[in-house]
Amino acid sequence: MEKNERVVFVDYIRVIACFLVMLVHASENFYGADSSGLAGSVSMLANESNRFWVAFYDGCRGRISVPVYMIVSAFLLVPVKSGTTMGQFYSRRFKRILPPFIFFLIAYSLLPLVWGGMTWEQSVADLKNIAFNFPSMAGHLWFMYPLISLYIIIPVVSPWLERASARDERIFLGFFAVSTLIPWLHLYVSPELWGECFWNRFSMLWYCSGYLGYLVLAHYIRVHIKWDRAKRLRIGALSFLAGAAFTGWSFWWKGEPGVLIETPLLEWSWEFCTPNVLLASFGAFLLFSCIEKPVAPRWITAVSKMSFGM
Repeated sequence: MEKNERVVFVDYIRVIACFLVMLVHASENFYGADSSGLAGSVSMLANESNRFWVAFYDGCRGRISVPVYMIVSAFLLVPVKSGTTMGQFYSRRFKRILPPFIFFLIAYSLLPLVWGGMTWEQSVADLKNIAFNFPSMAGHLWFMYPLISLYIIIPVVSPWLERASARDERIFLGFFAVSTLIPWLHLYVSPELWGECFWNRFSMLWYCSGYLGYLVLAHYIRVHIKWDRAKRLRIGALSFLAGAAFTGWSFWWKGEPGVLIETPLLEWSWEFCTPNVLLASFGAFLLFSCIEKPVAPRWITAVSKMSFGM
């Protein structure tokens, strides 16, 4: 791919995913029950209408936002261009994301003081903790840490992906798919699985789990899926609808209006590395790949370029 060549359907994905991230955070106002009004440790739905619409907008639609961003990043960057050293790759990627990331870490530790949103004590504590995690009022910045981890691992896995067969990648993706069951197994079977204990948090499938799976999936889609447009539309639609329907239903099932519930129990299938979200994200990406326009409208390209900042 040429340096300035744009993948049109990826621009559309960025715009929609950006909007979905905003939709997810806006939806929290309709079931959050802690002092912030957002979905903190506890939640409560006010009525049946909120129960349905949050399940529909946040669950059925919004949950794919982060995974498709991850897939897009890997789709464009993996494998690393021939001749690019690890140091060169890190330099290019981190110069793009670390300066704004550090700026907002500091901003969220200080700006709330202006409108009385935090105390000086909390501000100082947040500033001291910047090297280790996001500030107390910037939970949405969690996304940057797995994104950075993907950038770290891309040069490591690129050599394998360059020589791996489609079957090799399917084997890995099979392990990844099994690993997406872990959040449910932790919740409903055992808090410790496959070697986990207080002296070992790295379970049997640790190295096949998480957003690395979406990275390999992106490469598999780009290199090994050669389906025609009709097949991508058909399989993409079925995958998205099945995954999205389960994601929305799972929230509706647990969300009894007027009842206080721990948020992890309400959002039990909403983690981004669960089978349903994986299926919906895969389907959504296939559907977007069916966009075959040679050039996107100017506003789509402009918003796409700014989506990271949003």
